[in-house]
Amino acid sequence: MGTAPNKRVMIVAGEASGDLHGSNLVKEALRLDPTLSFFGIGGPHMRAAGVETVVDSSEMAVVGLVEVLAHFGVIYKAYATLKRLITTNPPDLLILIDYPDFNMLVAKVAKRAGVKVLYYISPQVWAWRTGRVKKIARLVDRMAVVFPFEVPFYEKAGVPVSFVGHPLADRVSPSMSRSDALAAFGLDPSRRVVGLFPGSRRGEIARLFPLILESAKLLRDRYPGIQFILPLASSLTDADIASQLAESGLEVVVARDKVYDVMQVCDAIVTVSGTVTLEIALMGVPMVIIYTVSPLTYEVGKRLIRVDHIGICNIVAGERVVPELIQDEATAERIAGEIGRYLDDPAHVGKTRAGLAMVKEKLGSGGCSERVAGIVLEMLGK
Repeated sequence: MGTAPNKRVMIVAGEASGDLHGSNLVKEALRLDPTLSFFGIGGPHMRAAGVETVVDSSEMAVVGLVEVLAHFGVIYKAYATLKRLITTNPPDLLILIDYPDFNMLVAKVAKRAGVKVLYYISPQVWAWRTGRVKKIARLVDRMAVVFPFEVPFYEKAGVPVSFVGHPLADRVSPSMSRSDALAAFGLDPSRRVVGLFPGSRRGEIARLFPLILESAKLLRDRYPGIQFILPLASSLTDADIASQLAESGLEVVVARDKVYDVMQVCDAIVTVSGTVTLEIALMGVPMVIIYTVSPLTYEVGKRLIRVDHIGICNIVAGERVVPELIQDEATAERIAGEIGRYLDDPAHVGKTRAGLAMVKEKLGSGGCSERVAGIVLEMLGK
């Protein structure tokens, strides 16, 4: 008897975070079964893990309707490439990571070709466009979700689902002690530190950074000796923030890399919404979340969004653990006031930290990639 052919797995991650989570999953799967072969869409992390990338994910990572239309040719070509590969030589399994609109098209092709589909890191269908869950139920064989509240949502729709923990639970930890980090950033350990987290996209910098700086100026006037630190995202350059910083007249330590060390030196943080709020929550640092968009986008979003909170840490908690200042509420005065409460009231800080500890507990104790790799082998009949 001949040996069974090696199992082939197509994996699709259309942006940087998916590339990282995909690489960790592939490493775990290959550790459990080195005979597997992976190919698909990914970036440098997935290539380093052993994935043959037929399309580079950096070409796919676009946000917003205008950008998507501008990149339509690239995105369509990627879709056509995957469609050809699935129909001519179907893989044994298709793994889709987030990136919902594109990935649901690929899932449809796989379904027609009789290929099993595992979806890892759910589209945020529970937040908006909830009708898409019916489509997911038709096209996806198994969901591996990273938030516990997603389980009943998919169970109700009849989709086989597993909560695997959050991949950030394995990654979020500082690289040095707090005292070493303070010294590395040139901060005075006897003075309070406030983090300014303006986001990783130029649009966020243009829209929200002036407001964050305005609130920092109010804090500087009220709390003499206060120190500010800002982690600069890898997607930005010093030039993206230089003119606004200079204009503000504030002294701000700008740090590249080591974002978790930046978080741990902060007594409180002003942050835009997004995954970063989850990272700050896992570090247990009190924060104020701010969110503003154009009036039209806000009015449309208000009618479509089905969740009570903007901050993912509050969504996980199921309550308002940290304040959210949305649209007209996001004023320099309100931001400074909320940060001031953390600086003035130890009981308020204690209550907030207890809420953040609950979020951390709900996200699981790590080992997410290993659990998903187990599901991969199970679906491959191994």
